[in-house]
Amino acid sequence: MPKNNNKKKNIAIGAGVALAALLLGAASYSATRPDESSSVTAKEESPADVSADPQAGVYPELAELARRDAKDPLAQGRKDAPVVLIEYADFKCGYCGKFARDTEPDLVKKYVEDGTLRIEWRNFPIFGADSESAARGAWAAGQQGRFWQFHAAAYAEGSKEKGFGGDRLKELARKAGVKDVGRFSDDVDSAGAKAAVKKDQEEAYGLGATSTPSFLVNGRPISGAQPDEVFDQAIEQAAKAAKSSGASGAGDK
Repeated sequence: MPKNNNKKKNIAIGAGVALAALLLGAASYSATRPDESSSVTAKEESPADVSADPQAGVYPELAELARRDAKDPLAQGRKDAPVVLIEYADFKCGYCGKFARDTEPDLVKKYVEDGTLRIEWRNFPIFGADSESAARGAWAAGQQGRFWQFHAAAYAEGSKEKGFGGDRLKELARKAGVKDVGRFSDDVDSAGAKAAVKKDQEEAYGLGATSTPSFLVNGRPISGAQPDEVFDQAIEQAAKAAKSSGASGAGDK
């Protein structure tokens, strides 16, 4: 029965959560506070440890968190890509913005476009009402197929300093090319938006994540806007491991 399968999956994931929490905590990257300068760099924190062993620090149970839903508007890349990067982030987080501007575009060019990588976004608002509002705005933009454009507009230099109030969200929606701004505003305040954001948020807290951005790369936890080479190495190792195992990412989803 599907119910039993879901229960087994939840138990399996639960078995890896404690390990992930320890890893995310040990490598924890202090989230940028809303009033901190964006000039603060990753050098203040220790980089994530990515071993030469492709399977070191990888928890297969956590790889099951990849949704691989072809219709997910908050994801990009093939649903059956061998590697899935799950990103838990907040639009008020300066380090999240740094990753979005400086690292993610290169990952898309190098790995998403050739079918190696799929990126799945999870809204993880931790800075209060403004963060929650931005998260719901991003979800609402996604309902009209403009999530990633909204993502780019919200993470543009100087954007978070302008806040994410109602009028500001509409402005970002227009910049993102959302066609029906009236519908967008309704979606922002909808039960669907609130439930979707809460689901992502609870998933992140369940993993022990306490800062943003936090990532999972095929079950390997990485905390913080790490240097590009950390993500390159993790993705390439995960792709190598997937190829060696002959595993298909598509599953039945």
